Amino acid sequence: MIKKEVVIEKGKVESNYWKDIWAYRELFMVLSWRNVSVKYKQTIIGISWTVIQPILTMVILTFVFGNLASLPTEGTAPYALMVYSALLPWQFFANALNESSNSLTGNAHLISKVYFPRLIVPLSAVLTSMIEFFISFAILCGLMIYFNYMPSIQILLLPVFILLAFLNALGAGLILTALNVKYRDFKIIVPFVIQFGMYISPVAFSSSIVLEKWKLLYSLNPMVGVIEGFRYCILGGESHIYMPGFVISLSLTFMLLWFAIRYFRSTEKVFADLI
Repeated sequence: MIKKEVVIEKGKVESNYWKDIWAYRELFMVLSWRNVSVKYKQTIIGISWTVIQPILTMVILTFVFGNLASLPTEGTAPYALMVYSALLPWQFFANALNESSNSLTGNAHLISKVYFPRLIVPLSAVLTSMIEFFISFAILCGLMIYFNYMPSIQILLLPVFILLAFLNALGAGLILTALNVKYRDFKIIVPFVIQFGMYISPVAFSSSIVLEKWKLLYSLNPMVGVIEGFRYCILGGESHIYMPGFVISLSLTFMLLWFAIRYFRSTEKVFADLI
């Protein structure tokens, strides 16, 4: 008989947890694909809503803020293009937050019966929103051709800001999904927070209208730096990044993610009992 020796080492459980996430990668992909198929199941036009929603939002915001309110654009960039370049990261963040915040309660049958790293569930929800993001990005390319507005060399920095948007969505999503397991009020609160957040973020308007004395305070919203970064990459010299505010947004992004992972891991062991 072969004897196996079990050695308990400090930090070993934590190390195994992250290895398990890789070991369960197939489950991660299955959940991500299922999220896409379920979301558009029994809809008439299916995933086309991914294209229609941002375009309609862009048209409405351009008409209200650009035409009726006559707010300035970024340099000479068309107002619609300025709005859409901000809608890309915001809608990704909003969709990821909405999907991930309900991801654990929506998979209660899995959580209560099968072991796997629970982090996989909200992570797969954020990945689903990333797929929708790239579909919406194709529309941006069409708009730039339509307006005869070609990007400059700054477009090469866009993956950096896509990553920051992903980290923001993941951090906020982990906190909210953990809270939603214990307090179902968050299922009602999250859509309101998302709607309110769009109006306090520079989505429908340029950050240039924010007074200088308020810019640092305004940058406490981590998505401000991400949105300004997207505009800088897409609109080129027509847009600028407020560097002190960007440093604040960047710091808050990593602080939020660090806290979110710690909080999620500390509450993960009671999910099966509460859900």
